[in-house]
Amino acid sequence: MNIIESLRWRYATKKFDNKKILPQEKINTITEAFNLTATSYGLQPLKLVIIKDKVLQKELTTHSWNQQQVADASHLLVFCIEKNIGEQYINEYFNNVKAIRNTPDEILNPFKKQLVSSFKNKSPEEIYNWATKQAYLAMGNILTICAIEAIDSCPMEGFIPEKYDETLNLSNHNLSSVLVLPIGYRAKDDMFSEFKKVRRSINDTIITI
Repeated sequence: MNIIESLRWRYATKKFDNKKILPQEKINTITEAFNLTATSYGLQPLKLVIIKDKVLQKELTTHSWNQQQVADASHLLVFCIEKNIGEQYINEYFNNVKAIRNTPDEILNPFKKQLVSSFKNKSPEEIYNWATKQAYLAMGNILTICAIEAIDSCPMEGFIPEKYDETLNLSNHNLSSVLVLPIGYRAKDDMFSEFKKVRRSINDTIITI
């Protein structure tokens, strides 16, 4: 399939085949794509938790409004944001830039100082909202990768982040969960897979100037 055909094939899977497991090479593609996702300033305030423990998936279903996809999917992806994004985090980012690109300090320092100052002036809520937007960028990217790789998926906001954080001990990693994505293979009897995709016409959604 070309990319448009793949996107037409994709749908929010309502029922997964719980006997089919994604091969590791597919998971590797997803992890690489996640790491290559564009983020604001390149700061990557994100981490991805990949769950394949079926007992844990079943437990998390109770914190996902009993949506069975969480339990039946091959893997469950939890998109998380960093809780501590400040001067130290920004300095570590620029140290990484310098190590990889060998960029001189006189070039990096002005931008670094600007970012440190900008984040010092943001409230915790503003930083949380900024980081959350980056998680949505990452999920959008992964949804496209899944379509290209013929991996079924179901993006979810319908879960209780506090319960996920507690169950997965995310506070120990200074993380907060913001989005959930069960992935795997659709069940043959998922009637939603046969439904025609409903979208507004291109004329209604595209403006060319």
